Amino acid sequence: MAERSKPNTPVTRKTEKGNAGLKAPACLEMEYDEGTGMPIAHTDSHRTFHAPRIMVKRQSLSRNMNGFRISPRTVLWGILLFGSPIVFGYAVFADESSSGRVADTSERADSIHQVNSSLFSTTIRPLLARRCFECHGPDEETRESDLRLDQQESAHADRGAYSVIDAFNPEDSELILRVISDDPDLVMPPPETGYQLTEMEIQQLREWIDAGGEFEKHWAFLPPQAQPSPAVVDSGWCTNDIDRFVLHRMEQEGLSPQSPADRKRLVRRLSLDLLGVTPDPDEVKRFVEDDHPAAVQRLVGRLLASPKYGEKFASTWLDLARYSDTNGYEKDRPRSIWPYRDWVIEALNHDIPYDQFSIEQLAGDMLPEATLKQRVATGFHRNTMLNEEGGIDPQEYRFYALVDRVATTGTIWMGMTIGCARCHTHKFDPIQHDEYYGLMALFNQADEPDLIVPHSEADEERSRLQNQVRQLTRGLAEQLLLPFEKWQDREAHASPEIPQAFEAWVLEQMSQARSWRVLELDHYESTMPKLSVSEDGAILARGDVTKRDIYRLSFPIASELMDSNALRLEVLPDASLPEGGPGMAFYEGRR
Repeated sequence: MAERSKPNTPVTRKTEKGNAGLKAPACLEMEYDEGTGMPIAHTDSHRTFHAPRIMVKRQSLSRNMNGFRISPRTVLWGILLFGSPIVFGYAVFADESSSGRVADTSERADSIHQVNSSLFSTTIRPLLARRCFECHGPDEETRESDLRLDQQESAHADRGAYSVIDAFNPEDSELILRVISDDPDLVMPPPETGYQLTEMEIQQLREWIDAGGEFEKHWAFLPPQAQPSPAVVDSGWCTNDIDRFVLHRMEQEGLSPQSPADRKRLVRRLSLDLLGVTPDPDEVKRFVEDDHPAAVQRLVGRLLASPKYGEKFASTWLDLARYSDTNGYEKDRPRSIWPYRDWVIEALNHDIPYDQFSIEQLAGDMLPEATLKQRVATGFHRNTMLNEEGGIDPQEYRFYALVDRVATTGTIWMGMTIGCARCHTHKFDPIQHDEYYGLMALFNQADEPDLIVPHSEADEERSRLQNQVRQLTRGLAEQLLLPFEKWQDREAHASPEIPQAFEAWVLEQMSQARSWRVLELDHYESTMPKLSVSEDGAILARGDVTKRDIYRLSFPIASELMDSNALRLEVLPDASLPEGGPGMAFYEGRR
C-alpha cells in the first residue's frame, strides 16, 4: 500500500492591516511507491501527471524589498501542479523539523514567474476580460476611476494609501478587498451588472497576486523560445530534432513509424512537396540508380535548384499579395503586373533573406539608388483591386485601396487581423484606433507613378506582332480597295461612269449640308468648378470638382437662328486638363 504523509501544521501569518493572525493550513499529500520510494502517478478526470500531489489552501510566502526571504529552518517546495483546465503553482513551507536544503532565490523567482505567467495566460486574463474590462479596460468611453486592468502599470500603480494589485499581498490588494466585500457600494463587479465572482475565481485571483500579480503579453506577441528536444525511446530512428518531436508524440499515442518508403515513392513525394509536380522519368531513374550514401540529399539539392521550386512556393505568397492579372470590379480589364510575379519567383529561387524580401516589397523604391528590380518589388501593394466604373468617386475607392493595404500588411508582417481598429479600439486588440490610421497615413502619402519595365524578349515579340498586324491590315485594304499602284492609274482602270457618279454624289451632299454657328455665351455658373470662356467660344472648367457638378449656361438666340432644329455640344481637349482631356476625371485603368 502506498504511504500517505501527514498534513503539515497550519502556517500563521500576520497582515499589515491588523494584528489578528490568519491561519492558512497548507496540507501536503504525497503518494509514494513502496518499492522505489518515488512519487506515483496521480490521475484525475483530465490528465495523468507524475508530480507529488499537492493540496494547498493558502500560500504563505514572506518577502522583503530585495526579493524573497526564507527562514533557514524552512524548505521551499517549488512544485508545479498540472491540472486541467487551470495550471496552478504552489510554494509550500514545510514544518520546522523537515529536512532539506533551501532553494536558490533566483531559482525560486524563476519558478514563481513561470507559475504566474501560466496562471495569468490561462485563467486570469480571461477572467478579467469577462468581469472587469467593460469598466476598467481599453475603452475610454466606459472606463471608470481611471483604472485599466488590462495594463500592469495601471493595476500596480501606487494610489496613495493602496494599490489595486499589491504584488505578493493579495489580502492587502484593493482588487481582492472589492471582490470579497459585502457592501453593495464597494463590491466589484457592481450588483447592477449581474456579475458575481465565484469562490474559485476569487481564489485564482489570490493565487495570482500572491505569485507576484505579473501580466503577460499574449503569446502571439512574445518572441519564440527554443524548446529542448524531447526524450524518445527509439532514438536511433531520429536524424534531427524534428524527428524527435514527431516520434515523441507518436510514442505518446502508442504509434510507431512505418518502414521507409521505397525510392520511387520517395522521389515522387519530394518532387510534389518541393516542385508541386511529379518527377520526370529521367529523374526517377537517376535517383533509383544512385548508390551514394547521400543520394536523398543530392536529390533534394537538385529539386531545390530547379526553377519550379520558386514557382511552387511563390503561389502561396502571391495569394497573400492578392496577385491577379486583372483589375477586379466591373470591367476587370487586364493589368501588366507579371514582372512582380517573376520577381517573387526569382527571389525565392535565389534564397534572398526574409528581411530583404520584406523591405524591397514595402519600400524598394525608397532604398538608396534603388534598382529596377527593387522598384518592381513594390508591386506587392499595387495588387489592390481597381474600379474603372464611370460613376464611381475616385477618392472613395482610393480609401478602399488603403484599407486593403493596411489589412494585408497587418496580416502578413504582423501576423494579426487589425481591421477591428478601423472603427474602434477593441479590448482584445493591442492596435489602437489612432495607430490604425497612423499606418494608413503612411500608405496615403505614397506616390503612384507608373513603372515601365523594359523586357527585351517581350519588346521584340511585341514589335514582330505589330508588323504582322500592319501587313495583314494592308492586305485587307487591298482586297477591298484598289491597290496603290492601280489607284495612281485609276483613270485607266475605272469605267467612265464612276467619275460622273462620284461628282453627282458630292453635289448632292453639298446641297444637304448645313453650316454650324458657335453661340455667344451670355451667362454661366457652376456648383464647384471655375468656368472661363476662350476667344473661340469654348468654355473651360478648372479647379475642384464634385461627383455631380451642374453647369448653367445662357445663350442669346439671334432671330435668324430661330428656325434651327439641332443643337450640337462639342467636348474638346485642352492641355490644362488631366491627360490633355477631354474631361476632368483621371482615367485609372489601363494606359
